[in-house]
Amino acid sequence: MLSSMSWGDLASLCLALLAGGILTGLIAGMLGVGGGGVMVPVLYEVFRVIGVEQSVRMQLCVGTSLAIIIPTAVTSYRAHQKKGAVLPGVVKRWRLPAIAGIITGSAIAAFVPGWVLQAVFVVVVSVLGVKSLIGRNDIQIGAQLPGPGLMSLYGFVIGLASSLVGISGGGIATNILLLYGVPIHAAVGTSAGIGIFIPLPGVIGYAVAGWPHLSELPPLSLGYVSVLGFVLMAPLAAVFAPVGARLAHRLSRRHLEIGFGAFLLVVAARFVVAIVWR
Repeated sequence: MLSSMSWGDLASLCLALLAGGILTGLIAGMLGVGGGGVMVPVLYEVFRVIGVEQSVRMQLCVGTSLAIIIPTAVTSYRAHQKKGAVLPGVVKRWRLPAIAGIITGSAIAAFVPGWVLQAVFVVVVSVLGVKSLIGRNDIQIGAQLPGPGLMSLYGFVIGLASSLVGISGGGIATNILLLYGVPIHAAVGTSAGIGIFIPLPGVIGYAVAGWPHLSELPPLSLGYVSVLGFVLMAPLAAVFAPVGARLAHRLSRRHLEIGFGAFLLVVAARFVVAIVWR
């Protein structure tokens, strides 16, 4: 695959990955998410261009996205922590259930076809996109966070969804916290915190699950994790995450929410097309 590419095509590929890394970092810092909603579609098009089979393409996108999220989440979390916008009790409560969820999702991904992961991605990003466009952060189902049982269930769902679509779970976690009256900046900062421990088990799971399919994957792949994608995108995403976090505390979020919501819906539509015409 990569060996058959011209130097010009390879340069375009690298530039696309670098641009995706910058955009991922900014969005991660601004919204407290890992940037998977940006990375997965960018990686999907990149891997399509270089000839990765559709049967393993989505798995490779998700596994690589989870790997890139790790340094991005760390820098984003630290930036929000310095602002005092983190609820450590929530992060601790969600840690183990979320890890259990992401291990479960990684196991599922080893056996289901790629279009199933695409369908899950469409559902998750569509819900987040519509929520972002509506911009209603005042909708609440409780005045305080629920008890340990329901909180653990939320953590499991966050981890499961994260492993199936290649996100850190921050967007889902933020919306859950907002439903219980947590202030927006605290919700964003706390959601960034769970992105530190969610991706690593998923990366290991996808690397192991993709090992039998190495012949179908591009060079420099560790199972369903592309080393090239990680090397090019992760550093820039990590560098720009604190920039996004600083902007989040200085700018009005409404225009950003509208743009991000519209972007997610366009991405969802792109994957619907991929499912229908696979």
